[in-house]
Amino acid sequence: MHERNAALIQRDLNVLWHPCTQMKDHEQIPLLPVEQGRGAWLKDLEGRWYLDAVSSWWVNLFGHCNPQINARIKEQVDQLEHVILAGCSHEPAVELAERLVSITPQGLTRCFYTDNGSSAVEVALKMSHHYWRNIGKPHKTKYISLANSYHGETLGALAVGDVALFKSTYEPLLMESITVPGPDSFHRDEGVSWAEHAEQMFVHMEAALENHAEECAAVIVEPLLQCAGGMRMYHPRYLELLREACDRHGVHLIADEIATGFGRTGTMFACEQANISPDFICLSKGLTGGYLPLAAVLMGEDIYAAFYDDFTKLTAFLHSHSYTGNPIACAAALATLDIFANDDVIGQNRQTAELMAEAAQPLIDHPHVGEVRQVGMVLAAEMVKDKAHMTPFPWQERRGLHIFRHALERGVLMRPLGHTVYWMPPYVISPDEVALLGEVAAEGIDKATRNP
Repeated sequence: MHERNAALIQRDLNVLWHPCTQMKDHEQIPLLPVEQGRGAWLKDLEGRWYLDAVSSWWVNLFGHCNPQINARIKEQVDQLEHVILAGCSHEPAVELAERLVSITPQGLTRCFYTDNGSSAVEVALKMSHHYWRNIGKPHKTKYISLANSYHGETLGALAVGDVALFKSTYEPLLMESITVPGPDSFHRDEGVSWAEHAEQMFVHMEAALENHAEECAAVIVEPLLQCAGGMRMYHPRYLELLREACDRHGVHLIADEIATGFGRTGTMFACEQANISPDFICLSKGLTGGYLPLAAVLMGEDIYAAFYDDFTKLTAFLHSHSYTGNPIACAAALATLDIFANDDVIGQNRQTAELMAEAAQPLIDHPHVGEVRQVGMVLAAEMVKDKAHMTPFPWQERRGLHIFRHALERGVLMRPLGHTVYWMPPYVISPDEVALLGEVAAEGIDKATRNP
């Protein structure tokens, strides 16, 4: 390892505790020290560049150090860095709320800011319960969510998630939620389409709503794409059925579009593909183009009205974060929305998505790839031990780690989820760079699936 990289790594390991990491792994797996970013690339301290195939945890849309976003942030820094949003206001927060209301699904008229995706989910969960309490139904305290779902790491968000790796340790601390089998198309029977499978699996949600509607505040889902659950995907038909059923049973629908929003799934928001409007939509990650922490929850006027009363009625939503509506983060978000407004981002993404599909074509026939699936700018290949029976490799073998290490050797930051290799690159990725992802993934899967 080069001297400058090694020196920073040692300093890091002396003081830092990294997220989502067993720190003992770094006795064998070196950290990647990053000094600079440009476009879809990251540079280490010794000058080597790495293609960012995961958009730095799914947040970066328009490349690292994007000149347009940079300029907007620099301009804002000289005007106002931060001010309390309780009792104060500022132009970036107001303009961003106006623009989010204008681009999100119809009927979402109010914007509540928070700091990150997990906190946005907490807001939606609390606000849904509080709404029902304010209108005289305090018994609606339960939430329904899908198997294999993930909604964040804070306790409320963990409670409505279903990825055991993150949740099981903290189970004693969590509220009880209702989990139903989901429409994940990986599990469909042979010859059954994604849409048919979604309809077949909806019977479980319908039954849960019939049995629990009186005590249920909301259903929360990741529309079309369960990211942390292994990039599992499903058909928009499920969302159509869910919206109708939530209306019929008097239950809120929370759309967690933290990872799926802002063009990732082929439309600005995944809900658009089902032509539905949720009661709450949670946004973060790509909201600032990958620059700064910011999240927003949007909801309709009926929900806002249930909290609007004299102070002595004690109906106000008393939830806050110190950096709520931070002006610099709002400026980054406004610059991000400007790029969407001025460029044909969605159209360009569709062309790039086709290139991604072409690059992944050789993986389809690999003897240890059970499925190659894609929705918009997200593509995943799931490694299996036995393709005929879709038998997974034992998780303890950590075969995805072989791909991660091989990719770094080839100059690509590719971070599999267990045995699922995926690409979620910045939208500025070039055709040659997409081809590189295909080459590296194929090589990595070959290495990772050889018998130990």
